Amino acid sequence: MSVIKIASYIDHTLLKPTATHVDIGKICKEAAEYGFAAVCVPPPFVAFAKEALLAEEQTGGLNAAGSKVKTATVIGFPFGYSTTAAKLAEAEEAIVDGADELDVVINLTSLKEGDWDSLKEEMELLTDIAHGSDRIIKVIIESGVLTDEEIIHCCRIYGEVGVDFLKTSTGYAEKGATLEAVRLMRKHLPPDIRIKASGGIRTYEFARQLVDSGADRLGCSASVAIAQGENAEGSGY
Repeated sequence: MSVIKIASYIDHTLLKPTATHVDIGKICKEAAEYGFAAVCVPPPFVAFAKEALLAEEQTGGLNAAGSKVKTATVIGFPFGYSTTAAKLAEAEEAIVDGADELDVVINLTSLKEGDWDSLKEEMELLTDIAHGSDRIIKVIIESGVLTDEEIIHCCRIYGEVGVDFLKTSTGYAEKGATLEAVRLMRKHLPPDIRIKASGGIRTYEFARQLVDSGADRLGCSASVAIAQGENAEGSGY
């Protein structure tokens, strides 16, 4: 089996409300240097990140797969209870600004009230916008505040919608990614829908365990430390 570096799984993420253009420029440079899959930035920084990554590409910065580092952003972040109209407007603006991937937070209020129809309808609209522009859509379900039954139900309805990824967490809940949640999602999702684990991933060892459990992408702010941890261990997989 060919060796795959952990960096190729990582969305290098900076979503702090105090982020500056200097901070975003730094993570774009790091993404090119270490070969991360994408950078994930707040919506106002999408166009800037896109330009910064293009500048890195022109000087030879490509991700671990030998392709361009993608620009990702968040929609309805971090709590998900924005109106559907607001999320649609955010998604459309992000696409215009150059986002390649949209990480959308579901409406957890609707979930806890059992309004699965509205959850599905909202994501169908957002998926149509994303796929209509050849963009990737990732759905954040905040697994740390859900029961196993609720996670399984999310797998079913978003599997039917045909999103690209189901994502564990925003990083703002009291509990982030777990091996158990990733395994449960992998068991109940269609095989063509991928999993993004995020929230509390700070070490190479935990990142590797998440990938081994079924994660296809990792959302990390400690991306450099994780990549350096793999290098220190002298391994890939």
